[in-house]
Amino acid sequence: MIANIVRPGNHTYGVLKHLFEQGRSNEHTDQHIVASWDDFIPNPGPWDSPGHRQRLGQLANALDLRVEQAGDKAPAGHVWHCSIRAAPQDRILTDAEWAAIARRVLHATGIAPDGDPDGCRWVAVRHAEDHIHIVATKVRGDLRQPRNWNDYRRAMNELTAIEEDFGLTRVARGPEAAAGTSAVKRSTRAEEEKAKRLGHDKTARERLRHTVRTALSHAKDLDEFFNLLADASLQVETRTLPSGELQGYKVALPDDGTPIWYSGSSLAADLSLPQIRQRLAAAETHTIPSASTAWRRRPSPWHQATAAAERIPHHLDHADNHIAQAHLTVFSEVLYALPAHAPLHLRGELQRAALAFEHAAHTRARVDHQQARALRGALKGMRYQPADHTGLAMLLDVAILVVVGAQRRSALRHHDRQVAAARQALVHLQAAYDQIAPNSLAALARHRPTDGTVLRYARILHEVLPSYAERILAETAWPALSAALATAEAAGHDPATVLHHAARQRPMYDAKSASEVLVWRIQRLGERRVPGPGARAAQARSSHTQTAPQTGAGVPATYTPPPSHTGRSR
Repeated sequence: MIANIVRPGNHTYGVLKHLFEQGRSNEHTDQHIVASWDDFIPNPGPWDSPGHRQRLGQLANALDLRVEQAGDKAPAGHVWHCSIRAAPQDRILTDAEWAAIARRVLHATGIAPDGDPDGCRWVAVRHAEDHIHIVATKVRGDLRQPRNWNDYRRAMNELTAIEEDFGLTRVARGPEAAAGTSAVKRSTRAEEEKAKRLGHDKTARERLRHTVRTALSHAKDLDEFFNLLADASLQVETRTLPSGELQGYKVALPDDGTPIWYSGSSLAADLSLPQIRQRLAAAETHTIPSASTAWRRRPSPWHQATAAAERIPHHLDHADNHIAQAHLTVFSEVLYALPAHAPLHLRGELQRAALAFEHAAHTRARVDHQQARALRGALKGMRYQPADHTGLAMLLDVAILVVVGAQRRSALRHHDRQVAAARQALVHLQAAYDQIAPNSLAALARHRPTDGTVLRYARILHEVLPSYAERILAETAWPALSAALATAEAAGHDPATVLHHAARQRPMYDAKSASEVLVWRIQRLGERRVPGPGARAAQARSSHTQTAPQTGAGVPATYTPPPSHTGRSR
């Protein structure tokens, strides 16, 4: 729940008139009083009901009675106006519940303490399902002013208890609020109404923010960033200091008539020029290879991005907040970059995933942009190598893990809005993965080895992963897994060792398909250079110290699942 206490006014009738009117866009419905200081006061009812104006005047006069009695002793701004809004995902509260909430807030703020016959006069008005307005006049029965200092802080503290008591969404407050508050700036009502009039499903602010984030995900420096904004047909203006140093920028839509400009910071706190500079500077440590030759000598940037993203859940669980936030920020950039590389039929889902996840990833918490450099470097390299279906499916598989990790992290901190945003992103990522994975796995399965080799791999699977072997052999991705093992073996890798490392480095106990988990991991492991005798000896010693003794010649120790705990949903 969120409380908003507006600046004190002195026109009681005007405030009540606004609350009982139909609203600018007829959004006010079933206007009525849910609670008040006196159960017998007149209820004006909806604006078009018979006798509405007369009852509204009577209510205003009753609220102002003590103000008139106090005369010159009454405060200049005698109207106290507080709105209380439930979260979008909360259930619809009854009038009785809203009445109880209003009384608790009035008691906490000192406007009308429980059991105080001289408390201020007040009414709680409901004209929508998700919020109420409390209007009080700040003169007590003894004609003194109420002791309502720090009323906003007191109201928010009481709302924390109310959320707990009523089972509502918990909103981060106090020291944790920065980490749980989205850096994304919300559109105003005027912007929403304009978008509706023009037939747009997004406001100008939202459309600009999406374009700026997409450009940032592809840019390697500021010049390219501004060029990409211009290529997207945005109007761009920059501000320069007398010294020639760039101070800021602003953007506007090309089809907006008279341009309405938005600075980067008005789109989102992390899109200000200083923040963008820090993010681009963090990527400059990575040398971007040329398109013609460099990637012949380097692993696929898509595989590098997948490997880097795969480590993000660990950072989310164990790293400091500013480090975890850096990984989420770069991962969000990856999501914004994916639609440009994806097949046409996947772009809609990927764009919706990126839009949803930005509310989970971008908060006001401090970010150390020097972290997550491996993923940022891979992101900049992805532009030089088009994605094949396998590389994209592999990255989406890991992306689902990251979003689940972000959702779990937000839930532990009671950042319910971030949880909801991650959940929404997860739906779109899963839909995109489900569309592309079958074709990618089928393409791999076409390179399935001979039946004899497949039987040999099945025996190795039983030795290395006895707890999962029968399940994996029955899954539809087993042919693709046997093909991935054959490719790795052809490159000089030992199938048992590769299988063991894939199982150890990627959990499978809560995976929808264990064979798919192994396919993508072995695809990446197979790209690595085959270790020499010394490296293999070191690996053997490492495996011996980290796992149980080996079960057979040349076969690593069996992999057993860890204890169950909350994990990914796939």
